[in-house]
Amino acid sequence: MFLYIFLMITGSIFNQDTESRNHDNLEQHVNQIIESVDGTFAVAFRDISNPGNDLLIHERESFHAASTMKTPVMVEIFRQAATDAFSLSGSITVKNEFKSIVDGSSYQMNIDRDGGDRLYEFLGKQVPIRDLVDDMITVSGNLATNILIDLVGAENVTATMRTLGAEDIQVLRGVEDMKAFEQGLNNTTTAYDLLLIYEAIARRNIVSAEACEEMISILSRQEYRNKIPAQLPDDVRVAHKTGSITGVQHDAGIVILPDSRAYILVVLSKNLSSAEDGIETIAGISRIIYDWMMR
Repeated sequence: MFLYIFLMITGSIFNQDTESRNHDNLEQHVNQIIESVDGTFAVAFRDISNPGNDLLIHERESFHAASTMKTPVMVEIFRQAATDAFSLSGSITVKNEFKSIVDGSSYQMNIDRDGGDRLYEFLGKQVPIRDLVDDMITVSGNLATNILIDLVGAENVTATMRTLGAEDIQVLRGVEDMKAFEQGLNNTTTAYDLLLIYEAIARRNIVSAEACEEMISILSRQEYRNKIPAQLPDDVRVAHKTGSITGVQHDAGIVILPDSRAYILVVLSKNLSSAEDGIETIAGISRIIYDWMMR
């Protein structure tokens, strides 16, 4: 059913002339896809080569951030490295013991729930900070994430996001702090805040142009490609970070077209009855926006 609806919508876009293919049309088609799925979605799109081209749907609604918060953590790593707090090429000990923000009690990461399972082979050993950043983003490594959050401080991550105008995103803690989860102390975000964060990276407006280039390079090596990039041509570069927990599927990033134009796309979801439908919806929205940009 979802595929049928998507094909009908994209077909209607292809059949429109240039003048009628306007912003209202785009919003209508994206809403058609969203309304066909059991769940709650937010969408934030911005054509950074033409700032008037925005699409915002439920952009201020709060969502569990899941692994999308790992991009703000990466930004803070680069920011602190630029202040000489540490060097990205410097090393840090790989540990698997962290403290809950609720009561300071210890907890550990579970290798079976971690996409970055290869890092567990280095417990007790020194690993370059840059390698941990790569692991955190490209395979969504949870162990790497918690080590890096301990290094820079969750409160500093949130504070830096505020300097970008991201007023609602909250990075409170690392991953798998179950005591915090049970008390509702979760990392949260809005589609609009992620839009601002990725736009700052795309425009090279955070830390330095060189730092942004490296962050885009890391995000472009993302190994989970079944959402925003899934239905796009191979010559389209996507620098992005996914996120998922039960009932939640997210993707957010920078889409760079072959002609060098770029846009930001954020799609968040919650209350999903089907993870597969959530994934396909994000991929479908991504394709519709790509076609709108290209035709």
